Amino acid sequence: MWSKYLPAIRILVKKAVLTEQLLGMNRTDFERAVGIRKAGYRFSVNFINGKPDALFNGNDIVQAFIGVLQEDAVTRELLAENDYTFSFSSKYQIQIKNTSLPKAALQPEAEEAIPAD
Repeated sequence: MWSKYLPAIRILVKKAVLTEQLLGMNRTDFERAVGIRKAGYRFSVNFINGKPDALFNGNDIVQAFIGVLQEDAVTRELLAENDYTFSFSSKYQIQIKNTSLPKAALQPEAEEAIPAD
């Protein structure tokens, strides 16, 4: 099921470098694929240095999502370049947010020259 949305997710991860992105999913597809009919299902996955920051043992939906992202070479490379949070809402939407510090903040400040008297 996640594979169907991978091309769109890949594009949105690229765009998320600059601003948050949102992908609406087809509720019927999701319910049919995972067998969940209850409203309010949510999850959040943080990718740091290309890897999820938590184990989701026993949660097949999240594990399948992580697997699809990591199996795709392009997406795997994008996730290694920046840190991201993927949040799935009860409205069947995935929010993709770049959580990396701006590159300028990572560079040490240049030392100011002290004028000679």
